[in-house]
Amino acid sequence: MLEVAARTIGGFCSRALRFAAGMSLEEIVLRHACRLSLPVLAREHQASGVFMLPVPRAGTLTAIHGLDEARGVDGIVDLVLTVPLGEEIVPLPEESRVLGFLFARGATPAAVERSLRAAGDRLEIEVKPPTP
Repeated sequence: MLEVAARTIGGFCSRALRFAAGMSLEEIVLRHACRLSLPVLAREHQASGVFMLPVPRAGTLTAIHGLDEARGVDGIVDLVLTVPLGEEIVPLPEESRVLGFLFARGATPAAVERSLRAAGDRLEIEVKPPTP
């Protein structure tokens, strides 16, 4: 059986993967599909991870506190927000987007997970309830 319309991890999440050749995952997949040459595809030896910031409840996103504290956690390499303040938000499964992404790197998967959890714990998300 062949999977139709398969997709890789994409968007911001694919930033968690780094390859020795300096190519993105998307570039590797496209080069493979087009039968173009591919360099050695060894992934970096360091553990990495991404945490998608969930929408806590429906309403209007009014503030996200603790961004600098989250960015300062050991192992965190990036924090990207994808929803602007003032935007109406709806949690999963009714909506498919997240508030943003935390990225971490470390010596072990456990260290990366600790960093992501610690950074996530520093974020306080304010949501104004929807008007009835």
